[in-house]
Amino acid sequence: MADFETPELKEYPVIPHVEVGTMAHSKPFVAKEQFQEPLGFPGELVDNWQQVAYDKMEELTGKYRSLAVFLDSCVKCGACTDKCHYYLGTSDPKNMPVARQDLFRKVYRRKFTFAGKYFPKLVGAVDLTEEVLNDWYSYFHQCSQCRRCSVYCPYGIDTAEISMAAREVMDSIGVGQKYCNEIIAKVYKIGNNLGLPQPALVDTLEGLEEDIEDDTGVTVRLPLDVKGADVLVVTPSADFFAEPHVDGLMGYAKVFHEAGISWTLSSHASEAANFGMFIGSYENMRKVALRIREAALDLGVKRIIFGECGHAWRVAYSFLNTLAGPFDFLDPKYPVPMHIMEFTHDLIQRDALTLDKSANDDMVLTYHDSCNVARASRMGPKPGGQFILPREVIKASCNHFYDMPQDTIHDATYCCGGGGGLLTDDLMELRVKGALPRMEALKHVVENHGVTHMAAICAICKSQFAKVMPYYGFQMDSIVSVHQLVSNAIVLGNKQ
Repeated sequence: MADFETPELKEYPVIPHVEVGTMAHSKPFVAKEQFQEPLGFPGELVDNWQQVAYDKMEELTGKYRSLAVFLDSCVKCGACTDKCHYYLGTSDPKNMPVARQDLFRKVYRRKFTFAGKYFPKLVGAVDLTEEVLNDWYSYFHQCSQCRRCSVYCPYGIDTAEISMAAREVMDSIGVGQKYCNEIIAKVYKIGNNLGLPQPALVDTLEGLEEDIEDDTGVTVRLPLDVKGADVLVVTPSADFFAEPHVDGLMGYAKVFHEAGISWTLSSHASEAANFGMFIGSYENMRKVALRIREAALDLGVKRIIFGECGHAWRVAYSFLNTLAGPFDFLDPKYPVPMHIMEFTHDLIQRDALTLDKSANDDMVLTYHDSCNVARASRMGPKPGGQFILPREVIKASCNHFYDMPQDTIHDATYCCGGGGGLLTDDLMELRVKGALPRMEALKHVVENHGVTHMAAICAICKSQFAKVMPYYGFQMDSIVSVHQLVSNAIVLGNKQ
């Protein structure tokens, strides 16, 4: 049983009264030396940690002008205070975006502004003490970098960038987070977040092929390391591991099979996710992204398609060419990169797939807009495609679909509560409480439209919801992959 109280779901969202320090105890496990060193970080707190931290802050504010602008431009207007799902779920004022930013901003002002150097009390400037560092470690790991606050900020201040910077500063002095850094180290050693070696991938894919043939009577391949294939699919390693992720992977395979396009996965780049973004480390983002380039070159593919993963798509859409480009060796007829949703949507629009909607009649669907897809990417040729394409694919695959309330979807979507490198059991209280706003929106469509399942295109969202839904009275299998719906509905062997 949980040693915390699950928030009560209310009919309408309620902005909570402030309860100071309610989440001060919440901290993730600290990374040990074996997880720090592969990432280029010290294994423990360095002796001159304060000066190292100040030097890193100076480097980051000089390198990223947006960070300095965000630190200098806040006027404390309050527009963001009630926009964070963690504040709404925990009542802790330091989970208000402005207050979380100020943990970093106060130190920045003390060291890098005239007023902070000579009149610190007048501007709330403080030195980076052990007490302040403890607050940093706690509350910058209570930000999922979902960027909802930035939508409502009149100055466009992005708390996610400040959280990333704070985490990079902490990593640089030897205070890294175990979950994120261990995962990145696994990618460097084995190739994916889950630490699945190539033989395990082979066995997993063969098992999925057998499942598809048993279910449909059709032989559908899930190829690995096939040189000369047209398409390299890079998907989160969760797709190899558990439901509902594997159901989505089988959906990809069926779509490629029906389209008659050769494709392959790669054991070298068997991970689409890039946790380097969560810790704010450009160099680690780059090293992870380069594995995809290396795999594409080695296999001689013509295009790269990303699977259902929110932050993987953000990194791919926004940064991949900068991190690992140019990709001038790929076929210029296709966008680099491409999302599996774009690929499937195009086939549906061209009537290249036959979908039997009634195959999903046991479900009444709604859709969760994942943060990094909704607020940090696009899909398709038109603005807003990241909202339109997934819904159109769902509606093409099922008969019963209802959206959650408008102020909880599209660019106003609420985070699942487990993003930003927080999907770890040592932060379960935070994850459950942070899921409150989404669970309230889900409750609305369950009660008003009889919704039974929620679809998503993010591996972290799917993993998070499967774990926290039971806390709120929903079944853990109420979360499904969008390509799971496609997999159920697709009629194999119907198109020539």
